[in-house]
Amino acid sequence: MVKVTLQNLDGSAAAGEIELNDAVFGLEPRADILHRVVTWQLENRRGTARGARERSDVARTGKKFGNQKGGGTARHGDRKAPIFIGGGKAHGPRVRDFNISLNKKVRALGLKLALSSKVNSGLVIVENLELAEAKTKALAATLATAGFAGKVLVIDGEAVNENFARAAGNIVGVNVLPAVGANVYDILKHDTLVLTRAAVEKLEARFNG
Repeated sequence: MVKVTLQNLDGSAAAGEIELNDAVFGLEPRADILHRVVTWQLENRRGTARGARERSDVARTGKKFGNQKGGGTARHGDRKAPIFIGGGKAHGPRVRDFNISLNKKVRALGLKLALSSKVNSGLVIVENLELAEAKTKALAATLATAGFAGKVLVIDGEAVNENFARAAGNIVGVNVLPAVGANVYDILKHDTLVLTRAAVEKLEARFNG
């Protein structure tokens, strides 16, 4: 078990410590697993392209509609050619499916590794996200006092504190998620990960359940 001192949102030390489960927050880094999970996430975000009808897909007559010679125009075999209105699309988009699969155990391991990667640098644990009022200016000043580096991802418990979510909505570089939405890509692309006590409990229960 790793003990981490709780902080307040402004960076000051709060009363008490929290123990982190080594099975979730204490794993050795595995770049290969993280790469597989991030690739899986990004591939599944891609929409399936709409396929165009090409020459072989168009339902038009295949009868030769003009004489081979004497017409004064090019010689065509049928009306499916791409140069005609209603003809097939030349080199059109094909239907491609990007919904690759990934074993659930690998996905779970990826999330554990992403959380573990933040423990030594970039992990902050706070008691809660309670704010007196949903004021963006006040929250921005509080986070500036805390000195969180770069992009900040804040993860709360069952649901994100409403006042905090509203106040953080217009702050560039600050993103908020409930514990159920925690994912490898978002954790890795942010410099600082802020978890509430409730988020830690939810994440640990998610893997132990």
